Amino acid sequence: MLKERSQSFKLLFLVTDFFIGLTSFLVAYIIRYYLSPDSSFQIQTIEPINYLILGIVLGFSQVLSFLSIDLYHPRRGLSFSDELFAIISGVILNLLIVLSLLFFFRGESFSRLVIGYFAVCTVVLTSLSHFVLRTFMQYLRSKGYNLKSVLIIGTGKSAINFSKTLGKHSIYGYTVKGFVSGKKNLSPKSIQSVTTTKQLESYVENNQIDLIVYALSHEEGDSLKDVIDIADFHGIDLKVIPSYEEIVTAKGRVEVLDGIPIISIRNIPLRLGYNLVLKRIFDIIFSLVFILLFSPFYLLIAILVKITSKGPVFYKQERVGLDNKVFGMIKFRSMVVQAKEKSDTLWTVKDDPRVTTIGAILRKLSLDETPQFFNVLIGDMSVVGPRPERPFYVEKFRNEHHQYMRRHAAKAGITGWAQVQGFRGDTSIEKRIEADIFYIENWSLLLDIKIILLTPLKAIIDRNAY
Repeated sequence: MLKERSQSFKLLFLVTDFFIGLTSFLVAYIIRYYLSPDSSFQIQTIEPINYLILGIVLGFSQVLSFLSIDLYHPRRGLSFSDELFAIISGVILNLLIVLSLLFFFRGESFSRLVIGYFAVCTVVLTSLSHFVLRTFMQYLRSKGYNLKSVLIIGTGKSAINFSKTLGKHSIYGYTVKGFVSGKKNLSPKSIQSVTTTKQLESYVENNQIDLIVYALSHEEGDSLKDVIDIADFHGIDLKVIPSYEEIVTAKGRVEVLDGIPIISIRNIPLRLGYNLVLKRIFDIIFSLVFILLFSPFYLLIAILVKITSKGPVFYKQERVGLDNKVFGMIKFRSMVVQAKEKSDTLWTVKDDPRVTTIGAILRKLSLDETPQFFNVLIGDMSVVGPRPERPFYVEKFRNEHHQYMRRHAAKAGITGWAQVQGFRGDTSIEKRIEADIFYIENWSLLLDIKIILLTPLKAIIDRNAY
């Protein structure tokens, strides 16, 4: 139901952002070629038609960039600063795409100032337009424009959670008329039911109801057939929340195969083809750029490791990754050479005597992890994902911690949501699992970018890195 209305809002924001992109480019063009000190000379050296084409391309690619980072998803209590961060990320992604294309298609030498002004204008104008649009729509809702009244059948956890969800998405114009209790009323004292399932038809006849949502639990009885008959007779739209929703904690997904509804208990965005390809392309580009830029430091670190302790520069250790498959993870050696049994089964602790002098610095700044970008290139890992663990500890934790193995539903990462939340080293395994599962179920390219930007800061201030 939210999806039905969100499509209309999504289209509104898409069209708005496209015209904002064109407007931003026009403003950037005017600033550079009409308001700059050397504008009279510069305007004679360019071909306006080429800039017109560039402006249209930037407008389209900007909308595509926003789509790729999921900017238009229904807001779940996001603040203005959160959306601003998302817009900045989308603009940066757009610039990377367009500048890459311009590098290969060098017909016109476009002004870098125009593109720079365009980026700034797009961030400012898009942020303001989104804020104004949302404020205006909220105002219309507060005045009662195009509101739909919802009657929720049920008083249990599912019904109450659904009511709260509608409250979070008030911009879509759904208002809860009330709750209908079944044979057993499960609602807390703060929530009063407006009628019962036995008296439902009478209530519907005397009140304006646009939508009925059936969220009755097994404890409250089964009245689905009666509710369907009432909704059909009065021509009221009906939605059903499965009664087992209360025991399913993960996000689900409903698919239809030849008319047969299939519910996936765990929704994993990274299993979907489009997302899988998008993340892989991002991983390849990001790791290649990092390796090229970081190559002088690779050489310096290798020399320091070699001259400060005996043993190889690199250390390869078995880790468990996607779908429980074991792979060899590469690191700069930060400990003294030791037997495989010890390195595979001993947990690293604070002031660990096995850590070398240079190794302590590398581990503190997470520089020992940087060779893993080669693991990313060959496909064993991703830039962002749950940190991989040794097989010995995977076997140990799977028996001690509920849902631990769900971490392996995505590729292991060099950094992850758990790490930027401070759950690394000798910290809570439960909190780490919770953070990893949150990442897997809520993945987006924007979330990856956010984690990458937070990682350097965390690497410096994190007291659990040792």
